[in-house]
Amino acid sequence: MAEQLSFDLPVRAALGREDFFVTSANAGPVAMIEDVAHWPGGKLAISGPEASGKTHLAHVWADRTDGVVISASDLARFDIPTLASAVNVAVEDVPHISGRRREENALFHLHNLLLSEGGRLLLTGREAPTRWAIDLADLRSRLAGTTLVTLDPPDDALLAALLKKQFHDRQIRAGDGLVDYLLPRMTRSGAAARRLVALIDRLSLNERRSISVPLARRALEMSQNRDEDGAEDHP
Repeated sequence: MAEQLSFDLPVRAALGREDFFVTSANAGPVAMIEDVAHWPGGKLAISGPEASGKTHLAHVWADRTDGVVISASDLARFDIPTLASAVNVAVEDVPHISGRRREENALFHLHNLLLSEGGRLLLTGREAPTRWAIDLADLRSRLAGTTLVTLDPPDDALLAALLKKQFHDRQIRAGDGLVDYLLPRMTRSGAAARRLVALIDRLSLNERRSISVPLARRALEMSQNRDEDGAEDHP
């Protein structure tokens, strides 16, 4: 029998407000996103680990405010006055431009233009702005003064919702029994949920097996082995 090959096809993530599950772990940041009129100084920073929901919240906010979401790494490609005319701008992964003079200068000018005209600026990064290694001193001081909200590690309800969302994004029907099996056994993070569901999907495709608890058990074992030796799994 010929081996069936699986391909890493792009996964279209659902980023609407109805797709964002709110629990005590993220209620604070959600409340701030929905109360944009009261942001101190017109700006807000969201911090949290990989796959904690920063991008999703940025898109929820942009949808609510008719704003735009861009990557900090792309800033130098934009005409900053034109970008500032959007009034509400979310800039993702600000730490990625550390030491990149053009991008840092672009963010500095965007910050000043937006806030001088009464706009709103949303920033994201894995750590607090005070820990972003920005070389441009004037920009660094402005970022350090930004109000911060932090996405906490997921509780049980949120982790279950993250698993279900990852399955849904991959158009996989996963019953509550499968999620209930994974929940107490997996690494407790949004990034782990994303990697685990991707691994389950690849195993299912490669082996032409339906998704089940036994297959999920194997994926968990492979994921744990990878975490221990730092290597990627390629089923």
